[in-house]
Amino acid sequence: MLEIKNVWKTFNKGTVNEKQALCGVNLTLNDGDFCTVIGGNGAGKSTTLNAIAGVWPVDCGQILIDGKDISALPEHKRAPYLGRVFQDPMTGTVADMEIIENLAIAARRGKKRGLSWGVKADERFRYRQMLAEFDLGLEDRMSSKVGLLSGGQRQAITLLMATIKKPKLLLLDEHTAALDPKTAAKVLELSDKIIAENNLTALMVTHNMHDAITHGNRLIMMSDGKIILNISGEEKKNLTVEHLLEMFEKASGSKIENDRMLLSKDK
Repeated sequence: MLEIKNVWKTFNKGTVNEKQALCGVNLTLNDGDFCTVIGGNGAGKSTTLNAIAGVWPVDCGQILIDGKDISALPEHKRAPYLGRVFQDPMTGTVADMEIIENLAIAARRGKKRGLSWGVKADERFRYRQMLAEFDLGLEDRMSSKVGLLSGGQRQAITLLMATIKKPKLLLLDEHTAALDPKTAAKVLELSDKIIAENNLTALMVTHNMHDAITHGNRLIMMSDGKIILNISGEEKKNLTVEHLLEMFEKASGSKIENDRMLLSKDK
């Protein structure tokens, strides 16, 4: 479903601020893979997601989704293939619009627009059912403005909006980092449920080693713009935080010094 072939990206090339962010990244995800991506600050995690989304062009290499080369497509033309949830709960929704209006906009992505009633009765019923599965009481607040919701509720809405059209690839960019631990666990539970029920292919960036191990069927670790670990199958199921730390040190030749990763290694 996703192929990244020898992708390189350097920012501020030729200046004193030059930074080589991606160094020949190669990654293949099969249909239905849920891959967690972990690494310290500057490892290349979010840069990889931005490369897939087309936030900026890569220097060289190819990115294919479901066999289609999207490397040269601008960001808005990649949107039909992708769903994305960002770290900031304020991103991805329209604060001044109702929950139901936000969902209706997401459901119409890529469709031609015409003049008709905004949300039909059958849509309203379907959205209510979807929201009820979240167990957050949102099904009774469909006319509430999204800006009035808590961070966790808003992130749940964003997650539903990103997946309502069943994208080819779901990108989760540290989507629980700004939430308190209890709310973060709930949003991760919802993520697992939506990905499994819709058989979505997903990439989830996280600093939390425990979450990276617990969720998904694949795990990659990045360091200095490269993928240094690629773990799946039984190895992933039996992985522990201590083992992951040992594997990182062996693969990179150094110890993890990133505070966020070390602070999050215990649940």
